[in-house]
Amino acid sequence: MIEQILFPVDFSPSCAAMAAYVQRVAAIYKSEVTILYVCDLASHSGFELYARPGNEIAEEHWNIARSKLDRFLTSEFPPATCRRILSAGDAASVIAQTAKKNFDLVVMPTHAGRFRRMLLGSTTSKVLDEAECPVLTMQHAETIAPRSLEHRHWACAIGLSVDSERVLRYAKDAASAAGAKLAVIHAIPADEGRSDPKEVSQAVRRAHQGVAALQGRVGSQASVGVTVGKVKEALLHAARESNADVLVVGRSPHAHGIGRMRDLTYALIRDSPCPVVSV
Repeated sequence: MIEQILFPVDFSPSCAAMAAYVQRVAAIYKSEVTILYVCDLASHSGFELYARPGNEIAEEHWNIARSKLDRFLTSEFPPATCRRILSAGDAASVIAQTAKKNFDLVVMPTHAGRFRRMLLGSTTSKVLDEAECPVLTMQHAETIAPRSLEHRHWACAIGLSVDSERVLRYAKDAASAAGAKLAVIHAIPADEGRSDPKEVSQAVRRAHQGVAALQGRVGSQASVGVTVGKVKEALLHAARESNADVLVVGRSPHAHGIGRMRDLTYALIRDSPCPVVSV
């Protein structure tokens, strides 16, 4: 299911820490990995432009980037078996365009920090908005190592929207191909006006019925957890409780004026204790 993985790098510690997760995915799916670095040839300092022509500076930056790329993570991804691509331009746009060329998954760190749509300079957030294939992200790669290869528990966070079937179908197929157990988690938004325990019980029952119908349409037999509360906190708590290795979440399948991402998806990616695959 995941035959080709694109691993964009920027030589940062958080990016180097993602190598273990890329290796994990490649081992599970027997995938090929391609490493991509996007060089900014227009990043000239005033002193450089004063001393030399712009084309000479760009050529030097390109050669330095090639050298760094050729030496980066060579033990984890030997150059003889791992293709390396050097490109130039806007990093997010180049990554998204490259991913369209027969890649099934992009793997990137979030570089920690506050991770919101307003941070338009975040390459990862722009890739999440622009890429058409699934994107796996991880905020804590520098401090949390992947679990043993035998530990394979996935969680899929779904609503009951028209897009939920697409998300669950991907999670079901990907988990099955990985030999992982899948758990479906659904959060009912807390409603201050819904204080009657009977109303809460009815809402939970309707949610279970909706999830059951959804699983029937996609042929899934995952375990189901329905919780009530603030949606982000409830979903993340359920992911921890299910001891998930991966959390699958949905993003809009269509680009539009504000991109594919929703605030909830951003929040889950930012705060998730495990890697997130957004589809």
